[in-house]
Amino acid sequence: MKVSGVRAIILIAISLLIGTPCFILFGALSDRIGRKPIILAGFALAVATYFPLFQGITHFANPKLESALANAPVTVMADPAECSFQFNPTGVQKFTTGCDVIKAALVGLSVNYTNVTAPAGTTASVKIGDQTIAAGTPDLAKTIAAAVKTHGYPASADPNDINYPMTIVLLVILVVYVTMVYGPIAAWLVELFPTRIRYSGLSLPYHIGNGWFGGFLPATVFAIVATTGNIYSGLWYPVGVAAMSFIIGLIFLPETKDRDITKI
Repeated sequence: MKVSGVRAIILIAISLLIGTPCFILFGALSDRIGRKPIILAGFALAVATYFPLFQGITHFANPKLESALANAPVTVMADPAECSFQFNPTGVQKFTTGCDVIKAALVGLSVNYTNVTAPAGTTASVKIGDQTIAAGTPDLAKTIAAAVKTHGYPASADPNDINYPMTIVLLVILVVYVTMVYGPIAAWLVELFPTRIRYSGLSLPYHIGNGWFGGFLPATVFAIVATTGNIYSGLWYPVGVAAMSFIIGLIFLPETKDRDITKI
């Protein structure tokens, strides 16, 4: 979306304020129709709509970026052996080849690019519009940033271009998806496990989901985007997790709405 920090915080805060009451709504609704259908619906909606929702946020919040993505193509030319899968969950690994530096700079600027295979030993380069920048260029990242700005890529969204109502609507939809899963899930987890193992039974899946899958999200998304050159391709990670959760929940997890927890 590339909205300035303060405006992004305000937009997200408004969306949370509007969407948060849905935790109560879906929690109460799950007492009537069941935990499972609401949670599975949240997963299914996320899988089906994440890509258009995030593309819509770009369209309404940063139309200049959307225009630049369409009208100022960028191409990275490099020997594939020089390009790493830039997965760095601990932050200690360094990616220093010309290809890796170019791709990291482009991803940080929210720039789509096409990968072109160059012969072995070729110096990596990036073509932005009619300008070609080689990997050996001094201050490579700054030079790339200046070039993409020249070709119409904004550093952040122009406040005058933001369609605030539509941006908030799309952000609220994302919040609602969260409430559909988390509103009923506390009751569902408690009802799934007998009292003697309830803490460990509830704690393990909760921390695996939020700690491991959630914790790896930034590093995984960055690596996917850097590899593919598509700023939306990182969405395949949360979409994949949601799809996996939907399948596991549909097949293996029972409905527990009417279960008496004093007897398990």
